[in-house]
Amino acid sequence: MVTEETVEPPKKPPPSFKSSTFQQTFRPISVSGKKRTWKSLKQVLAQERTLPWPPEAVHYSSINAPPSFKPAKKYSDISGLPARYTDPQTKLYYATADEFSTVRSLPMDITAGYLALRGASSIVG
Repeated sequence: MVTEETVEPPKKPPPSFKSSTFQQTFRPISVSGKKRTWKSLKQVLAQERTLPWPPEAVHYSSINAPPSFKPAKKYSDISGLPARYTDPQTKLYYATADEFSTVRSLPMDITAGYLALRGASSIVG
């Protein structure tokens, strides 16, 4: 008879995030008791532009993306819901029949304001 030997694989150490002795060294605790403030993307980009980068370095401001092939999604100017319809008179987007009656009852200056918020370049008239 041949006896089967079971070979156990070598045990790996547990990941560092499961270690009870793990301490975060990248985020020191401040002595003054103030919370660390986080930078916005705009601040990160501004700081990145000021650093001396070699020409071949890739960073946020050097990445160029091609235009999307998918059409832009339309959202209702009144409620913000996905809009299927456009009012041909005012060029505002709307999602329901109730919004359509609201769109038609709006004065021209409010309609122009909604179009300006959306960034539409067409003039209502």
